[in-house]
Amino acid sequence: MKKGILLCGHGSRTKSGTDAFKGMVDILKKRYADYEVDYGFLEFNHPLYEASVERMYEKGIREIYALPIILFAGSHAKNDIPYELNTLQSYHSDLTIKMGKHLGVSTFLLDLSQKILLEKEQELPTIPRKETALIVVGRGTTDPDANSDVHKLCSMLWEGMGFGFATVGYSGTAYPSVKESLEFVEKLGFKRTYVIPFFFFTGILLERIYKTVEDFNKNSTNKYISTKAFGSDELVLKAFDERLDEAINGTGNMNCQVCKYRKQIVGFEQEQGKEQIGHHLNVKGILFEEDEKVGEKKSISKKIKNILGI
Repeated sequence: MKKGILLCGHGSRTKSGTDAFKGMVDILKKRYADYEVDYGFLEFNHPLYEASVERMYEKGIREIYALPIILFAGSHAKNDIPYELNTLQSYHSDLTIKMGKHLGVSTFLLDLSQKILLEKEQELPTIPRKETALIVVGRGTTDPDANSDVHKLCSMLWEGMGFGFATVGYSGTAYPSVKESLEFVEKLGFKRTYVIPFFFFTGILLERIYKTVEDFNKNSTNKYISTKAFGSDELVLKAFDERLDEAINGTGNMNCQVCKYRKQIVGFEQEQGKEQIGHHLNVKGILFEEDEKVGEKKSISKKIKNILGI
């Protein structure tokens, strides 16, 4: 019997971000042609996971491998997506959904980061790497376990490529922010600093990172250079191949050694044993379109219009 793959997206407030995700879906559909491949979003966009799972179920799919299109294991990968999938699986007694692991610390992402930095380096006049710095920008979460993965990849790039210094910054939630990281590196006096965003696609957060770096350059005698995001590079696709293989063979385990929901972690002791439940219920299926000229966001969700009685 044919099996299914559910590509679990987060959702984007921008059409460009949603379109980029759908582009990756098209690539993975061709890559996994032996499977019924569908996709869904946690928030902001349609289809929801529920609609995608029901589509596959109606086609006779009874075993689904769910692959989170997520880089690091914050609350989305640890709580929200498992909660959604467990709920959907409970609707059908003959349906099995096996969730794969987020990408996280992966040799493929490390190789891709090096590739992106080398490409950018080749566009510029030669400067010894010891005289350049690196800022790795992550999404940022309230989970120190997820944030530590960004630090680990940053450290491996630093030591592996021989930069003079490297640090991290976050686009939201975690400390330090991108601007704070730029201000810190500025004090060190490196003439060139690469800023590599650990993101799949374009979107509001990535655009905000680029704008922050652009604005900072206006008042600095040093040079801060942003690189592209990961996109749908072949190395990303190989990372998904690895996660799918783990899901099929039952070896795709989440890191629970320093997970604040499973252990008492310093500063997060109250989070241990927290109920596994999604927190996106109030924005499921709410879709926003961004007018790039004025930055206005207009809700076009039928759900919200029904609530408001319009």
